[in-house]
Amino acid sequence: MADPTRTVVLVRHAKADRPPVNDHERPLAARGHRDAPRAGRWLAGSGVTPDLALCSTAARCRETWKLVVAELPHRPRTVYEDRLYGASAGELIDVVNETADDVGTLLLVGHNPGLHDLADTLAGEAEGDLLARMARSGLPTSAIAVLTFTGSWEDVEPGSTRLAAYWAPHA
Repeated sequence: MADPTRTVVLVRHAKADRPPVNDHERPLAARGHRDAPRAGRWLAGSGVTPDLALCSTAARCRETWKLVVAELPHRPRTVYEDRLYGASAGELIDVVNETADDVGTLLLVGHNPGLHDLADTLAGEAEGDLLARMARSGLPTSAIAVLTFTGSWEDVEPGSTRLAAYWAPHA
């Protein structure tokens, strides 16, 4: 039997406000409230259907996910994961590697610089000019990177995926 094709979707939280609260509790700014639903609509239109969403416990990530998922035709199982807050690319790879094999598409809602570093680290190749576009704009707030690979989640390592799609609200 051939190895299945799997998908990792990286969603950076929407633009956050800077009120006098601790970083973990920062809410979305007005722009974040506008951009997150746009990200959800793009994801819904892309045909990518997450089976599992892992979302940072930070307020701005939880709010982003609530606005994104409201636009999706199917709500995936969602787990709020403390380890995504402030995680490095290596720590995020560890989380991805732990994903159960019955998950075909995993979505992560998290933070930079970890998510952008993860996309850069994992993408060994890309469709068209997607790597150049992502390098130019980074992974700005509300941006989405879709990476695909063949095999098991525990096989995900640097350079093992293909950047299949990239979207940013202001790029």
